[in-house]
Amino acid sequence: MAISSAAVANPEFIEQAAKRVGSQSVVVVLDVKKTGLLRRYEVFTQNGRASTGLSAVDFVEKMEKLGAGEIVINAIDQDGLMQGYDLSLIEAIRKCTSLPITALGGAGSLTDIEGLIQKFGIIGAAAGSLFVFKGKYRAVLINYPSRSDKDALIRAGMGRS
Repeated sequence: MAISSAAVANPEFIEQAAKRVGSQSVVVVLDVKKTGLLRRYEVFTQNGRASTGLSAVDFVEKMEKLGAGEIVINAIDQDGLMQGYDLSLIEAIRKCTSLPITALGGAGSLTDIEGLIQKFGIIGAAAGSLFVFKGKYRAVLINYPSRSDKDALIRAGMGRS
C-alpha cells in the first residue's frame, strides 16, 4: 500500500499498517521541495500546494522507525522539467535510511536514469515525461526504450537480460 498525505496527517498509521500487513507492503510516498533561505528539503501535501514544515530527512527517518518498508521521493522542483533528478535530495535521503528508495521527478533521458543508478546502486527510477513528451514542441507520444537503450540500462544494473 502506498501512503502519502495520511502518513503526514497520522504518522502512527504507518506503524499500524506495518503491523497489520508487514513493512514490506508499506510504501511512503513523499512530495518534497526546497524551501526557505537555507533551501532545505521539506515535505509537502496536496500535490505540492500545502507546506508541512517537516524536514524530508527527519520525516523519512521517522517513517523507517515506524515500520515503513520503502520510500518514494517526488522532487517537486524537478517534476516534469526533464532536466535530471535532484541528486542532492536523493543523496540526503539515502544517507538517512537503509530502506529501498524510488526517485521521481526530473528524468529527461535514459542517461539520467543510468546516472541515478550508477551513483546510488539499486534504486527505483520513475520517468513519466521521458516516455510521453517528445521533440522540440513536447508533442505527446507514448515512447518505449529501443533494444539498444534497454541493453544500456541492463549494463548499468537496471533490469534483467
